[in-house]
Amino acid sequence: MEEWNMSVGSLGEQVLDMLSKMLDNTTCGWRQLATAVSEQPQFRCSESELTSCSLQVLSTAGSPGRTLLARLADRSCSLDFLLRCLRKMDHQEAAQYLTSTLAELIQITVQPQAQQATVGGRVVLTCRASGPPGLSYQWFRGKEEILDETGNTPELVLRPSLPAHQGHYICRVHHGETFIFSQWAHVRFVPTAGCSSSLFPGSVSGLRIVRQPLSRAVSEGDSLFLECSAEANPPVQYEWYHNMLPMTQHKTHSLKIPCVTTAHRGQYRCKMFNLYHEAWSDTATITIGPSSITDASWVESSISMASFMQTNKHSNHNTVPVADMISFVVLPSTATDKVALLIGNMNYLYHTQLCAPIADVHELTNLLRQMDFKVVSLLDLNWQEMHSAVTEFLLLLDKGVYGLLYFAGHGYENYGNSFMVPIDAPASYTSEHCLCVQNILTRMQEKQTGLNVLLLDMCRKRNLYDDVIVEPGLLKVTANIVFGYATCVDAEAYEVKREDVANGIFISFLKRRVCEDEKVTVMLDRVGEDMGRCEITRGRQALELRSNLSERRSLTDQIQTAECSASHSARNLQWAVAHVLPRSLCLQFDCGVKVQLGFAAEFSNIMVIYTRILEKPQDIVSCCAQLTDFPEDVDIDLKKSNQETLLEAGSLLLIKENLPSPEVPSLYTRIRCLQRLRRELTFTICLHYTYSNMDDEVQERKPVTVGKPLVSKLNLHEPRPPHARSASSSVCLDSFNVLESSSSVGSASDAWSYPAQSGRESSTIDSPTSSRSGNIPEETDCEFDDPQPLVANKSLPHSQINDMNYKFSDMYNFHSH
Repeated sequence: MEEWNMSVGSLGEQVLDMLSKMLDNTTCGWRQLATAVSEQPQFRCSESELTSCSLQVLSTAGSPGRTLLARLADRSCSLDFLLRCLRKMDHQEAAQYLTSTLAELIQITVQPQAQQATVGGRVVLTCRASGPPGLSYQWFRGKEEILDETGNTPELVLRPSLPAHQGHYICRVHHGETFIFSQWAHVRFVPTAGCSSSLFPGSVSGLRIVRQPLSRAVSEGDSLFLECSAEANPPVQYEWYHNMLPMTQHKTHSLKIPCVTTAHRGQYRCKMFNLYHEAWSDTATITIGPSSITDASWVESSISMASFMQTNKHSNHNTVPVADMISFVVLPSTATDKVALLIGNMNYLYHTQLCAPIADVHELTNLLRQMDFKVVSLLDLNWQEMHSAVTEFLLLLDKGVYGLLYFAGHGYENYGNSFMVPIDAPASYTSEHCLCVQNILTRMQEKQTGLNVLLLDMCRKRNLYDDVIVEPGLLKVTANIVFGYATCVDAEAYEVKREDVANGIFISFLKRRVCEDEKVTVMLDRVGEDMGRCEITRGRQALELRSNLSERRSLTDQIQTAECSASHSARNLQWAVAHVLPRSLCLQFDCGVKVQLGFAAEFSNIMVIYTRILEKPQDIVSCCAQLTDFPEDVDIDLKKSNQETLLEAGSLLLIKENLPSPEVPSLYTRIRCLQRLRRELTFTICLHYTYSNMDDEVQERKPVTVGKPLVSKLNLHEPRPPHARSASSSVCLDSFNVLESSSSVGSASDAWSYPAQSGRESSTIDSPTSSRSGNIPEETDCEFDDPQPLVANKSLPHSQINDMNYKFSDMYNFHSH
């Protein structure tokens, strides 16, 4: 039934309200539905979205189920998929209600068309609808109901037609209290010399379709041919439409596309028209499968190619065509694992500070995790820390793993090589002070990865201080490399200020497309097209795509771990180790006050600690628990520690609604640069309280040690050895140092964090000969004070800002030097 292909958003308010009531429960409700729909990546909800749904119960008219249904409607979830998920979670009541509702849903399948008629001729207007049995029809001319014998049938016949019949017609289809109106159809009269329907006795409109386009399935690279033709006088003209958009280059009865891609899938229709009539063809649905060559697994026949060639070498008989001896089995692309390293450098010591990387890395992290990537997200790394982070990233790669590297910050390009600039790079930096992306790619290829994606959100201007030609290792012909550059060669990349958070232009467009189930190159092509349509970036920044990807590999591909379960388990274990949050603690003070200590991961190297008072004696009128005495290794803005809101604490990305019991007052402290922590994290909780019969404030102090949280366990501040042992050849779980006594992989129920996993495999990056120390950045308030104009060589005008959903109130370029 066609109505099952409709979106959830097509349901009426009454139906949505009833479904919401059925889903607002804890045993078989909206949370179980969210889990069921997550099998499709585009419908998967993030932790913050699920939290937003659950918080609807705090509102009088709020409904978690209704909020979830609204999100599914926004993402064009079909009713068929919703019903399948309801049955999967065994919600019989909701499934039965949806089925019965759809059975009663009226949908017009044939709309009345505008017509030209002659006096004394015959005019037939047709309206047909699907829905429950016993549909009733009412025809109207303007506001006047037509009461003749055909006025309550699907076909309204005007014969003989008179000038009084000229006007606009509409049909009302109803069943009980449910009804729907057709589109308006204009009937107007022309002189008798015009076209008459008598020319075509089999057609009431004077235009007869003799050939309809047919639905079919084709493979990438094949040709597509659709044909549609009609008989009419005068002859008809043709216009083809793809997904309801006109194809301006195709205006003949046949549609030819010589080499199709996944962008050509969808629905095709042809409009045929002349001076008097107009008609539409049937809809032809075109599905695009993988290429019959590049995306096929070859299965040879029982006769091997070697023996075949040897036999025919000495034979005079006719050679059997090679194509007859090989068959193709099309298999979907899968990954043995998916790993991503995201680095955003903002607070440069000797260069212009940036604002966008914090938001860009955070948003891309959440999107990649929805597609089952293991993601390490790091901010503000110096030279040593970037080298160590990349080394750890390479250790996670193995045969068939999808590897993705994203960098946002200052950068440059010399002689075809791209360089990422650490935050401690000197004013006149060269390749010696930076990381060469092509060197990283050669190491990735050594792991026989299934897909290598490198997304560089940085400038590509020439570095005038660097005249050294770096020669990276020789790249292999693996046909699985995708480079996505935020801008063109010798051009700059820009960031957009949006209230308190800045976004880079690249991520502003990428986040709309990255979860699409398309070949990576097709997805990035669409991102580039979107950027090209934006008025404010036209002529300033354009995405550049370089790729030799031959297979249809997508970031949404499923993970198949059967062939390498040992290495996959090792990766999961090490990934979890690198993302451990301390346990939530409850501390009892001598005065009788009970304090909760909780932890949250904002990034892999940034953690937020909150304190809240759980219990206090009645004779204590006020008290608060503040954190102090942090080690010098980590970076803490003392002016923004122990704040009552996350925004005041400097966190623009974590929202307070993520916390359990948000009505309980809490104090927040944000800890940055955990990668520089050399020892266990130790600090002091200072309890300030006042008794009812005393004016003086009393203090109690308790030291707390929580181990090495998150990425601090990897000791990125330490230089890496030139060669690391591959875990794929010999997996030793004892070397992973799984847990410390004060931490746990799974946080307590009242702690909050993003999903996290980790692992190790093999390889490393060679370090430059010169020795370096990890520079600690100076204290800065740049990223969290009220937005201040950046000191930029060049800024973009922002007079035209209405072609995106973002507020282009200020735009600045990433500076290379």
